[in-house]
Amino acid sequence: MKILRSVLLSSFLIAAAGAASDAASSSNPLADAVRSANDRFKDVSVALAEGYAPIPCASGIEGGSMGIHYVNAEHLKDDGIDLARPEAVMYEPMADGKMALIAVEYITFKGPAELKGHLFSFNNAPNRYGLGPFYELHVWAWKANKKGTFADMNPDVSCDAVKK
Repeated sequence: MKILRSVLLSSFLIAAAGAASDAASSSNPLADAVRSANDRFKDVSVALAEGYAPIPCASGIEGGSMGIHYVNAEHLKDDGIDLARPEAVMYEPMADGKMALIAVEYITFKGPAELKGHLFSFNNAPNRYGLGPFYELHVWAWKANKKGTFADMNPDVSCDAVKK
């Protein structure tokens, strides 16, 4: 009986590990599309060349961060949502001084808004950005976020490496 129980337990653990591995490797279709459309931003100089400018690193009060947003003011003005032209591209500052692409943010002042069936979150004014009320959707396409693919803050992102 002990042997049978051990075999069953081992089989269960192997199956559970396989399911967990499958879940970790499965992807989100919107994050996949965002990654495909915006992989060019892995090089921060591309963001700069396309008119994006950095704003200070945004940390959360409960820990974690959104990283440094590179914002394109022209994209903010048009109120359109274009998968390949996010209003903000988000980077995590690394200890070696490099910037690692982690996510993008889509922003519009008209709402309610959605992108491929994903509703944007409403951000009222006043807010930390000095903007009027707006709708936003973060997409963590390059760095996993245990709070969710579309959460604001990522507990595994830090602003600690920002040069002062």
